[in-house]
Amino acid sequence: MSSWRDSASAECQSDLDELLNTALPFATQLLAKHGEFFPYAVAMKGDGQIAMIAGYTGSEQPPSADLLAVIYQGLRAKASDNRAAAVVADVRLREEGTDAIQVEIEHREGIAIKVLLPYRKKRFGGQIETGQMRGEAGAPQIWSH
Repeated sequence: MSSWRDSASAECQSDLDELLNTALPFATQLLAKHGEFFPYAVAMKGDGQIAMIAGYTGSEQPPSADLLAVIYQGLRAKASDNRAAAVVADVRLREEGTDAIQVEIEHREGIAIKVLLPYRKKRFGGQIETGQMRGEAGAPQIWSH
């Protein structure tokens, strides 16, 4: 993941790290407790304050794609109030045959990355065992430059 770090300012890098460090533990807690989770977001306001964001479609069991659309729409509407955001989803990595926590992090400076943390739920006790985290370039969906 050094490529995005090389092009990010120190403030931007710090913001992205803080969002990831907020988003991942919450996702693993939800997985351990419920075995799955609905997509959610973590936004960093202009003053650095962190806010958790959930989407609502009007349905009790909405498809994840619908929730993600609502979350991104809300983040775009509030883009001027935020300096960075992370959108978290429980995804299936088909080619690897495993589940993963996907965190799409975006900063108003133009950096967009996708972080994947493969996981599996242990059979007994509900604990989550994670694999090797990896990052790749993401596609900007909130701030288009």
